[in-house]
Amino acid sequence: MSTTERRVAVVTGAARGIGAATAVRLAADGRAVAVLDLDESACADTVERITKAGGTALAVGCDVADAAQVEAAVARVAEELGGPTILVNNAGVLRDNLLFKMTESDWDTVMNVHLKGAFLMSRATQKHMVDAGFGRIVSLSSSSALGNRGQANYSAVKAGLQGFTKTLAKELGKFGVTANAVAPGFIVTDMTAGTAARIGVGFDELQAASAAQIPVQRVGRPEDVANAIAFFTGDDAGFVSGQVLYVAGGPLD
Repeated sequence: MSTTERRVAVVTGAARGIGAATAVRLAADGRAVAVLDLDESACADTVERITKAGGTALAVGCDVADAAQVEAAVARVAEELGGPTILVNNAGVLRDNLLFKMTESDWDTVMNVHLKGAFLMSRATQKHMVDAGFGRIVSLSSSSALGNRGQANYSAVKAGLQGFTKTLAKELGKFGVTANAVAPGFIVTDMTAGTAARIGVGFDELQAASAAQIPVQRVGRPEDVANAIAFFTGDDAGFVSGQVLYVAGGPLD
């Protein structure tokens, strides 16, 4: 367990995948972690992993696209764990389709969860960060921010999160709050498994094909992303803000 001062972290979309790995890593670094997801019961496994290792975790159900739920969730975290000074905006969904097949619902759902959710969570937690004179906001972008066939909604929202991050860095820096983004490449998660199913290939086949295109010759794991997030949330990263770090196994074409 780290000797870093105990701080309270909120990780959204933390029931599985990158969010779960991040919650576990931050807890190992000595953070008390609020594990947020749409279904509170789905957070049980992540919370158990943390508490079994001697950490502190709280499961919280919250729709990050709903302002009232966000305010209530952050208030609960502040009451039960303390004022949150670390936020990881990880919650996300896919509604992939080619532009001519994409519905308004496909577009709105992705925009609301990723971008509106990051806005609402950042707005609700920043007051605790400002009061503490310390804050770390990390939002999950993606290599898809550079454009990806069949993901007009997802690419747009992930690019938007990069602009959002740079703006927060400028607005909140004077209060001791940094804002950065992590942009994963191919990471083995339920989400990428769903992509394989959507395009009609086996997940193992998709991983092998992806690894062949990555300079380090392997696909990423949730822990790879969690490690990068842990750096951005640490006390030693106070002079790093407004940055986008691609965790993709090498330069992107």
